[in-house]
Amino acid sequence: MQSKDHWENVYSTKAEDEVSWFQEHAKLSLKLIQSSEAGLGASIIDVGGGASTLVDDLLDKGYRDISVLDLSAAALDKAKERLGSRASNINWLVANVIEADFPRHSFDVWHDRAVFHFLNTLEERQAYVAAVLRAVKPGGLVIVATFAEDGPTMCSGLPVQRYSASKLHDEFGEPFSLLGHEKESHQTPSGQEQHFVYCFCRKQD
Repeated sequence: MQSKDHWENVYSTKAEDEVSWFQEHAKLSLKLIQSSEAGLGASIIDVGGGASTLVDDLLDKGYRDISVLDLSAAALDKAKERLGSRASNINWLVANVIEADFPRHSFDVWHDRAVFHFLNTLEERQAYVAAVLRAVKPGGLVIVATFAEDGPTMCSGLPVQRYSASKLHDEFGEPFSLLGHEKESHQTPSGQEQHFVYCFCRKQD
């Protein structure tokens, strides 16, 4: 997996709205979370959340138990600064997701937009799935978004994997039932179009 130093440099040298994955609002992610059976008291983690505004929108909608994990402390600092006093309502985690020591069955909703596609080895992907199996409650919702098959082959100077919905679900396997999938056409701040695929699954009991 990419180094912590790489991402600290990215977030220390670029503004929030200068990175290619910037969204003013993570509309599709929010829609998928809201359409789930998770209530406002559900425990939600945004993996690789960085400086994303998803946390702002979740707070605005009344969700009360939110964690944001990122490899970069600088990324989380940007989000904290933007949120001001509301930042104290969030559980901030600086960690590599495949090494993090998640308490068992901690989360009702696991959300990841654009971390999984950076995992270029089978060992990394297996470690990620093991983390999801440990951290998500039985019956919990897992939302993972990656570049689609016609998406970019590189991001932030790093190689990435591209997926169809079926290929992405296959990475997670039988413990997760596929509820659905959606495509997203994302426009970067520089005007380029990037295609994402979102899979949302239910972790089996």
